[in-house]
Amino acid sequence: MHAEPTAVLKILSDPTRRAIFERLSRDGEMTVRALTDPSGVSQPAISKHLGALKLAGLVRGRRDGRETYYSAEPKALAPLIDWIDFYSTFWNSRFDRLETLLKRMDQ
Repeated sequence: MHAEPTAVLKILSDPTRRAIFERLSRDGEMTVRALTDPSGVSQPAISKHLGALKLAGLVRGRRDGRETYYSAEPKALAPLIDWIDFYSTFWNSRFDRLETLLKRMDQ
């Protein structure tokens, strides 16, 4: 399940959630304890942030005995990337039209 671009933006607008997602993306699978130790954020707070990231599909958990290992799901960024691509194309065409107009005005 993928969240809408607005939901992904809202979830990642929190600096702690963004840092968790970035760390999991960079360092791979980690436990809550491994995420908590260097962060300066409490374990319950990290767990709450992981829950929000899971709801948005940005993180998944895998149980192994008593531990849950979390990993980033970069594919969940697809709706946000699609949204950015759409507006990138939109603005690029607008800038091209503006450039054409300015060139005509210079003549």
